[in-house]
Amino acid sequence: MSDTRRGFIAGLLGAAGTLAVSGPLGAAPLARVKELGVLRVGLYADNRPWSWEAGGRPKGIDADLATAIAEGLGVRPEIALFPADEEISDDLRNVVWRGGLLGFRRCDLMLHVPFDMQLAAREDQVVMVAPYYREDFTAVCSSQTRDCDMPPQRFVGSKVGAELDSIPDFYLTGGFGGILRGDVEHFPTGYDAAAAVHDGKVEMAVATRAQIEAAMAGRPDSRAKLRKSPLPMLPSRGWDIGMAVREDSRSLGFAVEDIVMQMTADGRMAAIFEGHGVSWQQPEATRSIG
Repeated sequence: MSDTRRGFIAGLLGAAGTLAVSGPLGAAPLARVKELGVLRVGLYADNRPWSWEAGGRPKGIDADLATAIAEGLGVRPEIALFPADEEISDDLRNVVWRGGLLGFRRCDLMLHVPFDMQLAAREDQVVMVAPYYREDFTAVCSSQTRDCDMPPQRFVGSKVGAELDSIPDFYLTGGFGGILRGDVEHFPTGYDAAAAVHDGKVEMAVATRAQIEAAMAGRPDSRAKLRKSPLPMLPSRGWDIGMAVREDSRSLGFAVEDIVMQMTADGRMAAIFEGHGVSWQQPEATRSIG
């Protein structure tokens, strides 16, 4: 899964805001989680640096965060990796509030959910909680590139990389009058596209900041350049990433929010990101409360 492959991204190109949690409490799943001693957490598969499988075990920022949350609740984590569906609504249904038709058992908590007002209003079976990162798109260029901040159309005639069928893909192939369409090389994920810059396969790649930073950190000898200025004609200011619980699981959601706030305050959150080569960025939704 990749943030860039989502239908919801189009809605994030506008203004985003803080979500308000309202309505009566439902069942008490927090008590059930503690009674069972297990927190089942759904994470996207093939979503490096957030979550992927290596050596038969889940790895990544979200895997570490899920483990820390479970420890904060005094239970053990049970991490379930799942493939992304076509829409975020499908993922929320299959992972959080109903379960998959092919036997995938629903989870108590799902990570890497866009923390967005419009999405929250539309998905009334779930509650969005605990925003923990602010994501955006940027570019990375090879060490041979004179200026990574020059307009993307200046890369015409050079190979540029993007995840297939992603927002960066549409941006590079359809933007600027389509001048770069013939130069775009496609990769399975944005992380792979960024890594291709370091490996000399493309001169420039567009992906999420986390994907690019993680790819750069994994290749310390690389002298690739990170773009400093916003990408032109890409109006998104970024989007917050949070979590989701089922609508009747608000007590669990509140407890998770408390743990995330504590981790943010004491530096554990930033340390998890740093461990994967990514600079933690405070979500816009939490900036007004510190």
